[in-house]
Amino acid sequence: MNVQVPPTRGKQDFQQDEKQGSPLRKYLAGGIALLLILGGYWYYTNNQSAGNAGRGRLQTAAPVKVAIAHQRDMAVIEKTIGTVVANSSVSVTARVQGQLTKAFFKEGQMVKEGDLLFQIDPMPFQAAYDATLATLAGAKTNADRSASLLKQNAIAAQTNDNNQALYQQAKANAEAARLNLQFTQIRSPIDGKTGPILLQPGNLVSVNGLTAPLVTITQIQPIKVSFALPQSDLPRIQARAQRPGGLTANVQLHDQGGKDLSAPVNFISNVVTAASGTIELRATFPNADSALVPGQLVDVVVELATIPGAIVVPREAVNTGPDGSYVYVVTPERVAMTRPVKVTFDDGINDAITGNVRDGDQVIVDGQLRVVPGGKVFPQGGGGNGGPGRANGNKGGKRGGGGTQAGTPQNAG
Repeated sequence: MNVQVPPTRGKQDFQQDEKQGSPLRKYLAGGIALLLILGGYWYYTNNQSAGNAGRGRLQTAAPVKVAIAHQRDMAVIEKTIGTVVANSSVSVTARVQGQLTKAFFKEGQMVKEGDLLFQIDPMPFQAAYDATLATLAGAKTNADRSASLLKQNAIAAQTNDNNQALYQQAKANAEAARLNLQFTQIRSPIDGKTGPILLQPGNLVSVNGLTAPLVTITQIQPIKVSFALPQSDLPRIQARAQRPGGLTANVQLHDQGGKDLSAPVNFISNVVTAASGTIELRATFPNADSALVPGQLVDVVVELATIPGAIVVPREAVNTGPDGSYVYVVTPERVAMTRPVKVTFDDGINDAITGNVRDGDQVIVDGQLRVVPGGKVFPQGGGGNGGPGRANGNKGGKRGGGGTQAGTPQNAG
């Protein structure tokens, strides 16, 4: 029987085992490393959660912008588009036929009533007038002689009547010839501004209606502005028109470097336009600087009434919810409270409201999306120094959003 004895392990074999390491030692080292990694991860995540919770508690106050509610008289105004209308416009035409020889003005020139505009060749009319004067002289001599003979019973009364009739006819013909000669000078019938010359000198002027007018003159000093207001404003219009001073129309001249124009309304139409449900009004302006031109579209503002002692806030402060309009009022503790209100007038920038809002209250005008009723807020952007005249143009999206602004709030921090 053969017995195999394993060879004796030497020193080099033990050193090689120490370099490679035993499996138990490897597992032990790996377990310790894993525990250290898991412990570090747990520590890191718990510290992050605690930090986020702390920061969340600091950020619960919603950043908002506020303005101050003011109590003051507020004008009830209507803004509309008006059309500038010439006070008078005349198409100048010739009354006699002939050759147009000269124009005495420049196109676009201001002229006065009676100023000479055109000259038609007067020679044919002068000759006709001279002929009628000669006929008139002969008829007058015959009429005087027959009247003298009639007194002497030298001629019949019928003969004298015929001679007198011929004299009167010659006199009328001479007057007609004189007028035709006068009509060869065409003069301005009104004060105004001339348009383009429609028939240049050298052309034959016709009076049978086939020839265009020679020129059109438009009176622009004074000038009228026509505009329309809704028929729902009729009670206010009628009431204001009966008061001293009546209605006043203000025309806003944008980018013209001049002040806005103001004039009393001197015409209120007697009918309401059925198609549009509006009534026409007109105001007459002196227009000394010719800033208004016929056909021009202008912005017109009319003050119809005044609301005394109204609470006025920027229209951005008013929100619309299921139960109606409301505003957010910021208390001294910086808590946002909802206050139901009723809008009595909106002029496009400010709202006159009634409700539990007092003079001096801070109302939120921007950042309502972040506000929770009864929650803390953090006023920004002046801390309430904004006045009722403040507007940021977000009104249209806010009122239709069930009490919050539609879209992304601007300047909300």
